[in-house]
Amino acid sequence: MVKKAFMENEFLVALVIIGVSLAIGISNRAFFTVANLFDLLKNSVIMGIFAIGVFIVIVSGGIDVSFTAIAVFSLYVTNKVLVGLNYQGTILLAFLISAGIGTLLGIFNAIFISLYKIPTLIVTLGTQSIYRGFLLAFIGTTLIQDLPSGLIGFSKTYILKATTPNGGIMGLPIAIILLISIVFLCWLLLDYTMLGRGIYALGGDRTAAERAGFNVRTIEFFIYGFVGFLCGIAGIIHSSFARVANPFDLVGNELNVIAAVVLGGTKITGGHGTVLGTVLGVFLVVLVNNSLILLGVPSYWQKAVIGLLILIGTALPAYKFNRSTSRLGIEVH
Repeated sequence: MVKKAFMENEFLVALVIIGVSLAIGISNRAFFTVANLFDLLKNSVIMGIFAIGVFIVIVSGGIDVSFTAIAVFSLYVTNKVLVGLNYQGTILLAFLISAGIGTLLGIFNAIFISLYKIPTLIVTLGTQSIYRGFLLAFIGTTLIQDLPSGLIGFSKTYILKATTPNGGIMGLPIAIILLISIVFLCWLLLDYTMLGRGIYALGGDRTAAERAGFNVRTIEFFIYGFVGFLCGIAGIIHSSFARVANPFDLVGNELNVIAAVVLGGTKITGGHGTVLGTVLGVFLVVLVNNSLILLGVPSYWQKAVIGLLILIGTALPAYKFNRSTSRLGIEVH
């Protein structure tokens, strides 16, 4: 049973999280505080929502690098519209508008991927530049600092509070409930619906999925539309936390999100992966990023460490697979 547990990627990632936590906690006792835990969880919210969307794309056999551009486009246009209308209501309308814009941009990706069969990386690389360029050229390049009161109020709403070592107050934001809800819904979708089985089947073998009766075109439109929807949600949460709408934000963070998904055990070739593994991968990447800062390591080392983790996270499953197939006498090309 123990040997079987060690073969599970989620178990190994959990062990790495525990090991890294103990190592950092011994070096800096501030790590083992409730305030630091709240900080880690808060930093996991936006990356976690992005990672769930990227996870679904990779499981289906694709790759999406346009998700941050969709998020920043959605958040900036939404805030510009609401500020122009002098809107002072709740954040709900901002979520609806931003998620709607994100969904439309995601469907725009799906048109080229599903109807014209263009590789997902090529499409999303192109649309990333289109969305970002259109935003900066035609919508705006200035920061929007007078956000609607609903967004500011959302960032100040906590479900729990703790005192930091220097006497400050650190809260666990209510946005964590949104992340938990999205994770739960994604788990239900992938594990208990025909649509979820279709997504896994598409990532395993597209031709076999079509022969099995899955409507691949509908599934692809759902995947990229859903990713756009999640990006719209994540974008509004980001602007709420930052209390500013910055058109230059988020783009450039794709590597961290993809790293989290791959470290969680999702095969980059598609067809395999779990929601739990993705959540653990997100927490590991956030833990490494935050902890390097806590230990005083320069920020440019973070990218090197994340790149090393990706290499280990992809090489280890490949090594285990090759080892198991060699034992069975199967030649792998």
